[in-house]
Amino acid sequence: MAETRTYNETELVIALKKKENTAFRYLYLHYRGSLLSIITQIIPDEETANDVLQESIITVWKNIDKYDQAKGRLYTWLLNVTRNTAINKLRSKEYKNSLKNESTENLVYNPEAGFNIETKVNQIGLRKMVSEMKTEYREVLELAYFNGFTQEEISRALNLPLGTVKTRLRNSILELRKKFR
Repeated sequence: MAETRTYNETELVIALKKKENTAFRYLYLHYRGSLLSIITQIIPDEETANDVLQESIITVWKNIDKYDQAKGRLYTWLLNVTRNTAINKLRSKEYKNSLKNESTENLVYNPEAGFNIETKVNQIGLRKMVSEMKTEYREVLELAYFNGFTQEEISRALNLPLGTVKTRLRNSILELRKKFR
């Protein structure tokens, strides 16, 4: 059975500074809920929020010697470290790029939706515009929007990495937007 050691704040800080694993486990188990709630206010995506929580806890573990009890409570310091980690993630190029590569599966033609997409596509001249695009853009657009393929299916059909398919879809949509302006 796992240890059920409890700490007051001073004991916890001392144990963390000694790099005791039980203190680290205690810190994680007892503070993760409130830290995660701070993170999700900044980054609503659950998976990314959990990643930020892990980064925050590791940052605390590595920098516990910088914590000064005379300047404030441990909980306040933890919140500040966590908040700063979340803000840094939000501002990161990696995070911004991940938002650009969101799935377009909800935008794919759904035959159960009850309308005839062919009529609408032809009325606005979309098929003609797509046919005039670069081959790499035309292929992914036709498969996604006219044939109802998912990004994974396009990746397999064209023998391309999934990231390439996502990028081409995004770029092709940007090109189409220019034509509609």
